Amino acid sequence: MENQMFCYQCQETAKGTGCTIKGVCGKLPSTSKYMDLLLSVVRGIATIEYNLRQNNVESIAEVDHFIMDALFCTITNANFDDPSILRRVDAGIALKKKLILIAETNNVVLPSYREVEWGGEKADYDHEGDAQTILRTENEDLRSLKELTMLGLKGLAAYYEHASRLGFYDKKITDFVCEALAIITNPDADMNTLLNTVLATGTNGVNVMALLDQANTTAYGNPEISKVNIGVGKNPGILISGHDLHDIEDLLKQTEGTGIDVYTHGEMLPAHYYPKLKKYKNLVGNYGNAWWQQKEEFASFNGPIVFTTNCIVPPSKNANYNDRVFTMNATGFPGWKHIETNTEGHKDFSEVIEIAKKCQAPIQIEEGEIIGGFAHNQVLSLADQIVEAVKSGAIRKFVVMGGCDGRFKDRNYYTEFAQQLPKDVVILTSGCAKYKYNKLNLGDINGIPRVLDAGQCNDSYTWAVVALKLKEIFGANDINDLPIAFNIAWYEQKAVIVLLALLSLGIKNIHIGPTLPAFVSPAVLKVLVEQFDLGGITTVEEDLKTMIG
Repeated sequence: MENQMFCYQCQETAKGTGCTIKGVCGKLPSTSKYMDLLLSVVRGIATIEYNLRQNNVESIAEVDHFIMDALFCTITNANFDDPSILRRVDAGIALKKKLILIAETNNVVLPSYREVEWGGEKADYDHEGDAQTILRTENEDLRSLKELTMLGLKGLAAYYEHASRLGFYDKKITDFVCEALAIITNPDADMNTLLNTVLATGTNGVNVMALLDQANTTAYGNPEISKVNIGVGKNPGILISGHDLHDIEDLLKQTEGTGIDVYTHGEMLPAHYYPKLKKYKNLVGNYGNAWWQQKEEFASFNGPIVFTTNCIVPPSKNANYNDRVFTMNATGFPGWKHIETNTEGHKDFSEVIEIAKKCQAPIQIEEGEIIGGFAHNQVLSLADQIVEAVKSGAIRKFVVMGGCDGRFKDRNYYTEFAQQLPKDVVILTSGCAKYKYNKLNLGDINGIPRVLDAGQCNDSYTWAVVALKLKEIFGANDINDLPIAFNIAWYEQKAVIVLLALLSLGIKNIHIGPTLPAFVSPAVLKVLVEQFDLGGITTVEEDLKTMIG
C-alpha cells in the first residue's frame, strides 16, 4: 500500500519508523502534504534569498519573518488547520515570484532546483504536494543529515520568533537559516558539507537561545526562585498554554480588574518566575501538567483556553471545551477561533474574557505548590553555596534531565530515574520533561532543592551557562570533566535544537530517550557516537550505574 503521508519528526512516530497513514499526533495526510508543500516553498525562498545576499542584492524585509513563521507552523503539534497552512503557501509563492524578479533584474544566476523554479498555483496543490515528502532524497544518510538540519531549524525558528516578538533580532542567525536551507535543498550536497551544516545548526541554536534569554530577561527581569500554586481559586479563569511570554503579558494586562484569574499550563509555567509577570495578582497559579494530558485537564478547567504555541492535542468531536479554545501565532486547529496579532504586535483578548465571565471556576485537580525559577542568573548567585556543597561532598553530581514529556508509558522511566537517584545528586531541568518529577518530594541538600527548574525548553541554555561557569570555578580543562551527566528526554523539534546546541559546545556522553530519533540513520548515528559518545537509555538501574556511578 502506498504511503498516504510520511512523517518521522517526533519521538512517538508510528512503530518508531514513521507515520504513513495518519500522524500519531493527529495530523491528517492532507495536513502533512500541505506542510511538505509549504516547506518546499520555504526551501525555494531561502535558496533564492541566500543567493541574493551572497551577491549583496537588497531583498524584501518580510523574507525572514515568513521563513521563521513557516518553519514554526510545521513543528509537531502546532498547526492542524489546512486552510491556514495553504494561506502561507500562497503568500510564499507570491514572495518567491518577487524574489525571482529581483534576481533577474540584478543578473543573479539562481540554481535550477525544482523548489526554486516552481511557482505553482492553487490548482497544483494536490498534484505537487505528493512529490514533496522527505523521501525525495534516496540516500538514507544524506537524507538523515538533511532532516536533522531541517528539524533543528524548526526548533531554532520557534525560539527566534519568540525573541522577535519582544523586539530582538540577529541577522547572523537569519542569514545562517537561509544558507542552511539552501544547502539541504541542493541535491548535490555531500556528506561532509551536510554534517558541517548540522553542527553549525547547533552553534546557531546556542546563539538563538542566548538571544531569547536576553529578550525575556530584558522584558521581564531575571527569573527568581518562586513557589507556584497548583490549586485553584473561586473566580472564573483563563488557561494559557504554550511558550510566548509576550502573549501572556497581553492577557494579564487585559484581565486586570475583571475578576478573571489567569492560570498557566504546560510550558507556560515559568511565566511565574519573571518579576514583571509575577507582579500581576491575577496570575494565580498553574493548572495541570504537560501537554499530553490536556484533554482531561481542559475539560475540568471550565474556562477558555488559549494556545500561544504548540503542543495541541486534537480533541474529540464532543469535547466540552471545543467552543472555548483559541489559537494564535503559528498554531491552528479546525473549528477553533484564531486571534490575530494587530499592527502594533499585540493580541485582543476581549472575546476570551467575555466567555470567561460566563464560566464556572476551574475544578481543582491537585493542590500544593511547586518551586522553580533557577535560571542561570539565580543559580550563579548561589555559586558559592553550590561549590561548597560539591567540595564538601554533600553534592556528588548534577544530572541534566531537561527536554520534553510525552504520552507513552516508557517515559515513566524518567520518574523512576529521579526517584532512585542517590540523595546527594541534584536534578537540573527545563522544558516540560520536568512534569515527570517536579511534584515529587525529593528534598534538598543544605537548602538547595534537589530539582532546580530553569524554565522552558529554551532555558536549557541556562545549564550551558552554568556548566561553563563551573568549569571556570573548578579550573577544569574540559567541560566533560565536571560532575554533570546529561539524561535528556526528547519529543519534538525544540528538543532537537537543544541537543544540537549541547553537542556544538563539545558536551559528550549525552543520553537521549526514550528512543533514538527515527530520522537519524545508522551511519549518521555511528558518527555521533564516535565524535560525541551520544547514546540512548536502557534501564533505570543500568543507567544510574553509567551516569552516576
